[in-house]
Amino acid sequence: MLFHSDQGSIYGSKQFTQCVQNYKLTQSMSRRGNCWDNAPMERWFRSFKYEWMTYGGYVDFESAVNDVKDYVMYYNHIRPHSYNQGLPPILAEKTYRGLLN
Repeated sequence: MLFHSDQGSIYGSKQFTQCVQNYKLTQSMSRRGNCWDNAPMERWFRSFKYEWMTYGGYVDFESAVNDVKDYVMYYNHIRPHSYNQGLPPILAEKTYRGLLN
């Protein structure tokens, strides 16, 4: 699993990088001063927060995990995307690859 962040001092600290290693994550950081490196995920989280997430957060971790899974399915299979001429990503990918009749 990948953990991506900006280059904030906390993310480069020895304590934090050790924690990332302990959980067997791969750490990734945006290039210094380049806000576009993580733009697709920033957009995804914005959509998740404003379109789906329960106001006030979640009562427990399991609820959060289940809700994120539901949103990923919705986002990829149902939610229209203007970039894809109104198609959800899965359908746009199939269309692009010529898998639909």
